[in-house]
Amino acid sequence: MTQSSSPNPLTGQELVDKVNALGDKSKEEKAKACGYYTKTKNGLERVNMMKFSNALLDAIGLELDGNGSGTGRGGRSASFRITVQSNGNLLIGAAYTKRMNLVPGDEFEISLGRKHIKLNKIGGSDDESEE
Repeated sequence: MTQSSSPNPLTGQELVDKVNALGDKSKEEKAKACGYYTKTKNGLERVNMMKFSNALLDAIGLELDGNGSGTGRGGRSASFRITVQSNGNLLIGAAYTKRMNLVPGDEFEISLGRKHIKLNKIGGSDDESEE
């Protein structure tokens, strides 16, 4: 399902002011009015409550990550376990690619062992390999 972004969602004080002005509207109505929705190719509108909530928290300066630094995006830490997705794919997340210093376009050779899958970077040394 292809989605196109809504025009420039509000951020910062402009977002806070708009939410306050909308008063007794529902959360979904407020999010949509502030630009936090997408339109599907079928013309349906989907409200993105998570982006709206995160933008609102950022706008009021509430830090939930607990690190207090204000840098980075938080998120999950690498657990070194992945699950096969419903379409049969294995997705290696950004936490792992950052840790391996990978960049878009890097290529790997996949080696299948009895109980493991090994990725060998093409053109890299053995110490760049990861299991």
